[in-house]
Amino acid sequence: MQAVMTKEDLTEFLERVFPQVRDDFVIESIDGVNTVMRLKVAERHLRPGGTVSGPSMFGLADVSAYVATLARIGKEALTVTTGCSMDFMRKPEAGKDLIAHATLLKLGRTLSVTSILIYSEGSDAPVARANMTYSIPPK
Repeated sequence: MQAVMTKEDLTEFLERVFPQVRDDFVIESIDGVNTVMRLKVAERHLRPGGTVSGPSMFGLADVSAYVATLARIGKEALTVTTGCSMDFMRKPEAGKDLIAHATLLKLGRTLSVTSILIYSEGSDAPVARANMTYSIPPK
């Protein structure tokens, strides 16, 4: 299953349609099934106690599933989240970026399903996992 958009195409598209997150997320790699993304953790992503906030981790999972889907279907800005289940399993390591490993499990005409594991950079133990469902607009 080949990607129809390159990492560079997707980066440019995200910067154009979601300029508000351009400084937060980096696409590390895509191949049409697997996507690796980075959240560049900054002060605005932290919660009391010096850990990354849940909404920031949700954002990383959500953008990772969006990119994984678009990598296969092309530029469809109105592809939207319709479902999410997320487990926060351990505290992210302070001062480290978060890395999401997203796997596109199903791509249909109207829905995609992606599984995401999120890690503190350099750690082998996931800090969170999510399952995201996206609705794909009709052509």
